[in-house]
Amino acid sequence: MLADTATAASLEVSLGRLRLPNPVLVASGTFGYAREMERLVDLGRLGGIVPKTITHEPRQGNAPWRTVETSAGMLNAIGLDNDGIEAFIQHHMPYLRTVGSPVIVSVAGRTHDEFVSMCRRLSEVEGPAAIELNISCPNVSHGVDFGVDPQMCERLVADCRAACGLPIIAKLTPNVTSIAVMAKAAEAGGADALSLINTVLGMVVDWRKQKPILGNGVGGLSGPAIKPIALRCVYQAAQAAQTPIIGIGGIQNIDDVMEFLVAGATAVQLGTVNFYRPTASMEVLDALPDALAELGVSTVSDAVGTLSTNK
Repeated sequence: MLADTATAASLEVSLGRLRLPNPVLVASGTFGYAREMERLVDLGRLGGIVPKTITHEPRQGNAPWRTVETSAGMLNAIGLDNDGIEAFIQHHMPYLRTVGSPVIVSVAGRTHDEFVSMCRRLSEVEGPAAIELNISCPNVSHGVDFGVDPQMCERLVADCRAACGLPIIAKLTPNVTSIAVMAKAAEAGGADALSLINTVLGMVVDWRKQKPILGNGVGGLSGPAIKPIALRCVYQAAQAAQTPIIGIGGIQNIDDVMEFLVAGATAVQLGTVNFYRPTASMEVLDALPDALAELGVSTVSDAVGTLSTNK
């Protein structure tokens, strides 16, 4: 019975106007521009690929050190190092169009108008399936401005949606007083989906030198250490808003994926695990039908938000 249910399971999910073949995506900043992973991962099997965040103009990023391993994850302060939107369109988008999976372009702007301009420009390009607004990067000046102010967030999402016909995903930061408030603000602006969470602000120090190890001083913590925080944020956002959620944070295996689904996520993004086990997304996809069958459901949507908090 279990095998029959697993065989019949439907993995397709909908995130507002965006339809994906399955709920397993790879997160921005952890998968390069996909070309780097093509020998390790069957890119066409993924539910979606979110390439490295791009900005309007080229950025050199922060001074080294930019990454440091922690006891249960990684701290990074890359600083959105990239060659800018036009270089992305010219050099990376032609390849990404060939991978066989939906491509969700992650963008970060210094100002409201830059975000809107980038969304408008990407709507003119063949290939993107959606745009993820990175309003939650803790490693650049003003990187979280639009992710901590509800009014700014709502207006930005609304204007980006008006500027292009592509589905809009708002990537939220956990470094706020209330994730529910920010989720409702992005929803009010018309976001097709919410991605949460981005990294948690943290620090690592060398006590002998009496200095921080990262060149930026502080950075974003990712990996298994933040999974409980991410699960809490997904659950609270799902209780506050009706907009579909993409869960991110410390996901390594099928159990992690299923925890996010029952907590309220419709899809997930695998991030830091890509650095140390790049085949994790394939392993999760292989295991997903049986996990749904074990839960007694035949579609991913049937598992979403089924967490019971009754004692």
